[in-house]
Amino acid sequence: MGGRQYGIDPERLSEYAKDIKEAIGQGIQIAIVIGGGNIFRGVSGASNGMDRVQGDHMGMLATVINGLALQSALENEGVATRLQSAIKINEVAEPFIRRRAIRHLEKGRVVIFGGGTGNPYFTTDSAAVLRAIEIEADVILKGTRVDGVYSADPEKDSSASKYKTISFEDVLKKGLKVMDTTAFTLSQENELPIIVFDMNKKGNLNKIIIGEQIGTTVS
Repeated sequence: MGGRQYGIDPERLSEYAKDIKEAIGQGIQIAIVIGGGNIFRGVSGASNGMDRVQGDHMGMLATVINGLALQSALENEGVATRLQSAIKINEVAEPFIRRRAIRHLEKGRVVIFGGGTGNPYFTTDSAAVLRAIEIEADVILKGTRVDGVYSADPEKDSSASKYKTISFEDVLKKGLKVMDTTAFTLSQENELPIIVFDMNKKGNLNKIIIGEQIGTTVS
């Protein structure tokens, strides 16, 4: 959204595309799971009386719209991309096929996964972990509005302290919010580390890739 109330900010999209292009230039394989909350959230729809399954399907379509926007921004930067969707929209996106996704990555393309998991009641956090496991990713980089995991919500509590590193077990013991429970448990079971960082600070993605201590590492 950038500074907007809803929708897509082309300037923010362009910033993301430039950061991703720089990362690709370092020989890194990148797959992206994209959310749709800037357009529609199924949970919000359900709280307003909408059928939850219907709302989640609308949210999945929103992620495909965002995927198309990011694909366009990346291609404007000369980055080869493929958009794969968990729900069939063959006219605009490939269906998700694991081996094909891995092959795209091997060829240096950025793969964008839209449509979440393709199932209602699962968040894009769950989709991110699931796809990461399927493509045998080394790490999940969770871009958020805050620069890591804190002892409390830093947007509400000024005394909250930030963790540089924390274990899966400690996150659960302390009741900290990193991802939804389903996604977090799946990541823990598969020993897939998570780095939580501020995605809106230019250059952060590449700082992580070159090994700088950015955000919080959960492992």
